[in-house]
Amino acid sequence: MSEAIKTIGVILLFFFTLACLCSACGSSITTDNFEKITTEMTFQEVKAILGEPTETTSINFGPLSGTMSIWKGKGITINIQFLNSKVKAKQLFKG
Repeated sequence: MSEAIKTIGVILLFFFTLACLCSACGSSITTDNFEKITTEMTFQEVKAILGEPTETTSINFGPLSGTMSIWKGKGITINIQFLNSKVKAKQLFKG
């Protein structure tokens, strides 16, 4: 067997193993994790529970800053509104 074929085989095995490991990790965007989010939590605390948001929109007006972040998972979307980096409202959508 040539060295190039062995190298390709090792690379394919590596990526197959990586794909299997990633699929076992599971998503952090769940109803259970949504329930852990409470008013006045910081953006960093929410991010530690849900991970990086899929989308974020921010606006600043004088001393106030408003942010809406969206986390999309398999069949679930979580919207969280922050005022000055603290949770003020949250919504969960399934489907």
